[in-house]
Amino acid sequence: MGNWLVNHWFPALVIAAWLGINIFLFVYYFLMFDMDEKFYYTREILGSALAWARASAKCLNFNSMLILLPVCRNLLSFLRGTCLLCRRTMRKQLDHNLTFHKLVAYMLALMTAVHTIAHLFNLERYNDSQQAADGSLSSVLSDLHQDGSDKWLNPIHSNSTTPAYVTFTSIPGLTGVIITVALILMVTSSMEFIRRSYFEVFWYTHHLFIIYFAGLVIHGIAGLVRGQTEESLKKYSPQRCAQYLVYRDGRSTHHHCKEPEFGGIPTESWKWVLAPILLYVFERILRFWRSRQRVVITKVVTHPSKVLELQMHKKGFNMEVGQYIFINCPSISLLEWHPFTLTSAPEDNFFSVHIRAAGDWTENVIDAFQQQKPKIPRIEVDGPFGTASEDVFQYEVAMLIGAGIGVTPFASVLKSIWYKFQHADQSLKTKKIYFYWLCRDTGAFAWFNDLLVSLEQEMEESGKAGFLNYRLFLTGWDNSIAGHAVLNFDTVTDVVTGLKQKTSFGRPMWSNEFSAVATAHPKSVVGVFLCGPEALAKSLQKCCHQYSRLDPRKVKFYFNKENF
Repeated sequence: MGNWLVNHWFPALVIAAWLGINIFLFVYYFLMFDMDEKFYYTREILGSALAWARASAKCLNFNSMLILLPVCRNLLSFLRGTCLLCRRTMRKQLDHNLTFHKLVAYMLALMTAVHTIAHLFNLERYNDSQQAADGSLSSVLSDLHQDGSDKWLNPIHSNSTTPAYVTFTSIPGLTGVIITVALILMVTSSMEFIRRSYFEVFWYTHHLFIIYFAGLVIHGIAGLVRGQTEESLKKYSPQRCAQYLVYRDGRSTHHHCKEPEFGGIPTESWKWVLAPILLYVFERILRFWRSRQRVVITKVVTHPSKVLELQMHKKGFNMEVGQYIFINCPSISLLEWHPFTLTSAPEDNFFSVHIRAAGDWTENVIDAFQQQKPKIPRIEVDGPFGTASEDVFQYEVAMLIGAGIGVTPFASVLKSIWYKFQHADQSLKTKKIYFYWLCRDTGAFAWFNDLLVSLEQEMEESGKAGFLNYRLFLTGWDNSIAGHAVLNFDTVTDVVTGLKQKTSFGRPMWSNEFSAVATAHPKSVVGVFLCGPEALAKSLQKCCHQYSRLDPRKVKFYFNKENF
């Protein structure tokens, strides 16, 4: 429990605060609509479903206000790079922006389900009250002000009107259906399998958020759910006058009581979401303007395992290690933008990405650049944006773990280290880096072989051969490769990579690796950085908790994962 608190006390506090606000809003408005005298007559028809519908609506407004903020990438990059209050603990939370975005989306889905089910009950009860002819209070209330005035309580004015008709012909009903369908499509298309395998489906359906917010803003305009007006309530309290409404034909009242008058509940959704929408619109305008700046492709390199390297130049482009950009290729798709980690260093006079074939769009981009017919395709770039890897040099010791193409942010880090050693940069706080690269095939190691060879040479020449400890792991191999490696184990360079460091076969024993680092650096703060699959992230997080110590004088491991 103690080790868990070291790494998770702040995110737990954020989530607890968010859940607390949701619970407070739900309980507060549930009790208000379940007890407020203004809705006494409304409850006579709808019962407790009124409170369930209105309480969930408030939670929907609150979470709709939050849902856009975690995807305002320029705002997050600004907070990461310039906010003086964003220390390590705070900056780490910015890396969980998509996790929080998903949590808010799940809450929206839950509250939408509660809100929808409650209103289905409401429509049925409105209909039952209108159909009833038993002289009950709910029946009498349904007949009030059905002469064309706007003081009515029951939105179903005729015995021939059905709940389905009201649902699909009224503004609240129709927008409610549209909002719900849009939300279902967005949530289901965001599932890991669909997002990884059919990114285009995820990309296009996620832009239904425009319809969602448009529908949300106008959803409550008609005010179908109503309460007694303030003027009527002041004169004729329902506690005193309700019993007189059922006398005789339902029109005769006590001499101190008259028929109550009703009005709609003012729509408030726009007040909750206006500021986030304006912020997001500004974000999109800024990103559009920046993406229109001309990009010059200076070099195209084809690597093994269907990986394309693009080296580019763009006026005014400034980056930090480990950052990422969004790339659009108009000749393939005008609307699709895909994130790629920068593999260049800030010291380079260009910026670069490595694109691996992992779907229709990436395959089409690689084919287009390899064929270059009739000319080299045009590329648009948006970014760069901040990530967890920016903080590598803030730690005394860093463990960099890349899986496959997930090595890209660490290529940027390692290149920057190479430049720092060449220029004898004394500002480098990091004393030791452990680099782990896990690949399924031998061809992948060729992507950055030259970089690793240069680093080996630079470390030796500068007398800091122990600064970088790197391990390469081949997770997919056949017997011939393994046999060949065993026969040539005593050679100076590795037969798989040509590097001095020998390639290991299989996956690392992470408990052994963390134990060794903890022993070697018993008083250090160790940053653990991963760009790889979720299963590996869980294993590394577990190790971070296991080997961190509560004592501030002992070793601590802080886990950081790339999220796009």
